[in-house]
Order: sequence, then C-alpha cells, then structure tokens
Amino acid sequence: MSESVSLPALGESVTEGTVTRWLKQVGDRVEVDEPLLEVSTDKVDTEIPSPVAGVVEQILVQEDETVEVGTALVTIGDGSGAGAGSDAPAAPQETAEPAPTEQPAPAEQQHAQQAHAEQPAQQQPAPEPAQQPQASAQAEVPSNAAETPAEAPAPAAPVDQPPAAQQPQQPAPEQAPAPAQAPAQAAPAQAAPAQAAPAQVASAQAAPAPAPVPAASAPASTQGGTTPAAPAAPQTTGSHAGSGYVTPIVRKLANEQGVDLSTVRGTGVGGRIRKEDVLSAGAGTSAAPAAAASTKLETSPLRGTVQPMSRLRKVVADRAVVSMQNSAQLTTVVEVDVTKVAALRNRVKADFEKATGTKLSFLPFFTLAAAEALKAYPVINATVDGENIVYPDHENISIAVDTERGLLTPVVRSASELNIAQLSQQIADLAQRTRDNKLKPDELAGGTFTVTNTGSRGALFDTPLVFLPQVAILGTGIVSKKLVVVQADGGDSIAIRSTVYLALSYDHRIVDGADAARFLVAVKNRLEEGAFDSDLGI
Repeated sequence: MSESVSLPALGESVTEGTVTRWLKQVGDRVEVDEPLLEVSTDKVDTEIPSPVAGVVEQILVQEDETVEVGTALVTIGDGSGAGAGSDAPAAPQETAEPAPTEQPAPAEQQHAQQAHAEQPAQQQPAPEPAQQPQASAQAEVPSNAAETPAEAPAPAAPVDQPPAAQQPQQPAPEQAPAPAQAPAQAAPAQAAPAQAAPAQVASAQAAPAPAPVPAASAPASTQGGTTPAAPAAPQTTGSHAGSGYVTPIVRKLANEQGVDLSTVRGTGVGGRIRKEDVLSAGAGTSAAPAAAASTKLETSPLRGTVQPMSRLRKVVADRAVVSMQNSAQLTTVVEVDVTKVAALRNRVKADFEKATGTKLSFLPFFTLAAAEALKAYPVINATVDGENIVYPDHENISIAVDTERGLLTPVVRSASELNIAQLSQQIADLAQRTRDNKLKPDELAGGTFTVTNTGSRGALFDTPLVFLPQVAILGTGIVSKKLVVVQADGGDSIAIRSTVYLALSYDHRIVDGADAARFLVAVKNRLEEGAFDSDLGI
C-alpha cells in the first residue's frame, strides 16, 4: 500500500515552497521522522521529515520546482510500486562485490562457463575443478541477469551466494594455491583480464562499474599473503570522501585545523560535513600547526566559476534592494566602555555555564540593554504603515546568524522581559538550530528590531542594512582592550579599558538623528554602569 507525502504548512504566512534537494531517491528506505527533502520558502530553508516508513516509490515534484502547500511531493510504500527494476540490480551488485576479491579469470574461460552457469544444478559442482571456474561463474551472474531479466536466472543470483557463503572449508585450500597460480597467469596477461572482466560487469549494470578498482588491489593483497579484507579499506575511505559537498568555509577551516576531511564523519544532512565536525576532529591537534596553517589562505574552489544564486540568496538580495529603495538609511556610531561588564563576565562565566549550559558572551548584555532602551524610545522599535507609524507593545529582537546558506535572523520574542540567562539560552538555541536548518518559518517572523554581532568576525564596526518593515538595526563590534584617557582623583590618567563600537542604522523617514543618539546613549550608559548582577538569572 502506497501513501503520498504532501508539502505541509510551514508557517502562518507561507503558502508555497520550492524543493531544493531530495535527500532520498527512488528505491531508498526511509524511516518515520527521517529527513526526506529540503524545501525553501521566502522565510527559511527547512527539512521535511517523512511521516511514514517505507520505500520511496515515486518522486512527484522535482528539484527547483515551486508548489503550493498541500501538493503531493512523493509516494512511499512497501517498494512494490517502485517496480522490479529497483530490486533486480541489487542482486547483481551483491554478487559482483566478491568477484574482485578473487583472481579474475580470462575472457575465454568466462565465455566457456556461460553454458554451465545457465543451469543452477550445474553451478554447485563448479568448485571441484579449481578456483578459476568459481570466479568466472560469479562474474557471469550479473551478465546473465541483465540479458534475461524476466527468466528464472534472475533469482539465481541469491542461489549463487549460499555456495559462496557455505565455503568456509574450500577457501582454505583454494587460497593456498591462489598465490602460486595468480602471479603465473596474471603477470603475462594482467592487462587483458583486468579489462575484460570490468567490461562485462559494466555492460550488465552501471553500478558495479567501480569493481575494477578493488580488482586491481586484490592480486597485490594475495601476493602479500594478506586476507581479502584489504579491498574493504578503500571502500570505507571512499564513503567518507564522497559523503557530500564540502563548502569552502568547511574546507578552509579543515585546512586551518590540519584535519583530513576524508577521516571526518559528517553529522549534517545526508552525512554532510559541518564546521562543528571539523572543530571536533581538530580538537586533538596541536596549536602550533594550526597557527602556522592559519596564516596561509586556501584558494577557493569557486574562483573562476559561475554559480547560480540559491533561493535564499535571491530572497535576501531582493529584500535588500527593496529596503534600500524604499527607506532613507544612515548610521550613527558610539564607543562604549564595557570594562565592568567584562569583569562581571569573567567572574561568573564558570558558574553561569554550569547553571545554564551555555557560555556567557557579551551579546546577551548588548541585547538586554537594547531591549530596555527600546521601551523608552519606541520609535526605534516602530514600523511604517502607509502614512501611519505603528508602535508595538513588545520588543521582538531578531538576531542575525551567519550560516553556510546565508544570513538568517531568528527572533527572540519579548526580549525586554528576559534576563541574561534566558537571553543567552534562547540566542544559543536559535543560532544552533538556524545553522542546522531546524528552524520553523514562524521563528523568523515578527521581529521589530535587529541585533547583528559583526564583532564575532573581528570587525570594529560596520553600517548594517535595515530590512523593512523594521526601521533600525544595531551592530555590535569586537570587544577589544586599548589605552584610553580616564578621570581619576580629579585628573586625567591613562588606563587599559575594554571598549566596543555600537553602530545604529535607522530609517530617517521616521527616526531622526537625535532619536538615534538618545537611544545609543541610553544603551551606552546601561553597559558602562555594568549593574547586571540582579539580571543574570542564575
């Protein structure tokens, strides 16, 4: 029995979605709640889990197609709807794998054995003459299965496997003379058998085409006296190397950490390697090689190429242009002394992490100070509705998160009512789920003000762009120590202080420069006072 999976409702304002990538293909097994495909909307890129378990029988919507909510995307059943073709190649693929582990037989002997391999009753006496008839019989199974898919020899593939599996006594005497026979026959005519056997396998099925790679390594391992487990090693490394596309950011980070990507097991979608996987793998590397590698940049694979924009990039680009064309934007910057906040953070960060499970950064302090100032200066938190100014009764702060797919801004709701611990936990949770593509579209909607931490990448400050319908965005730079002039004992002196630049971009249609300055000074005074002990929440 088959069941269709439709595009679910992804949010209150989301009516359609674009299929960006199928994580499962026809014939693949899928479990309940296992990611089935990736869908992109105007608000978020998200994974669609499978509501049922079964086999993917038919994909109804192809990649890059846009459909409305409720449209059938895929059919999942017990596998009968996918056709016998999906099961037939599976048997030759299994029988073709053990063939390369033994010495390949010449093409003439393979053709000579086809007449005997057609009858299942004649396949069992084959082990009596020597090892070569067995190897040729196994190599002929995929070709026979491909030539007569509707005849009885199709299930003959599993019939060949029991004798191979039930030969624990025969491999011992057969493998002993194999080193003596294999070099004698394979040395003079090694190229001809190696090319003939893959040619038959490739003609039967495209999937066993990689079989010649372990076939070449099989004689070497036999001559060295090793077990047939040697060809399994390249297969394992090959699965890691082909786990998926590695982004330039991840590749650069791996180069800096001295991590071999072929040894990293990806935890992302479809085994994709993420930045966290590289960081975990590089945790045991020494700091000296990492520091040396970080000074040299790796050439991006995108250099000299032309790539299409992702749907998310196109949405961001369109919104950025519309915002710039429909608003009058400018930026005001202030410098803030956060020495007291830094001292408080250093004093409680160990207890804070133990109590909340998150590391205490400067961002929750900046967010809380901004949320409190928004209540006093609501025009910074307002929106424009035609000829009206709407002043919300809440402060929903969007937090800019940098991801491999692009910039996203999940929303911390009612931020002015939260303490430092709650803000830290929500920001960390939203940021992690944003990078893991686990956000719901509604979690990206409803923001009234945005905070972007450009200092996390080392920037002193920038002039962030306001995205409509919001009218302001606060950019926080890197916190750094420097010498400043301070007043002490009635005179000036030089001291080392922790400072940060705060940049407020705003829409001059309703926000004047004086409004922006008053808001920034309020945030500045709150941070320089540093009285957050009662707001820690631990």
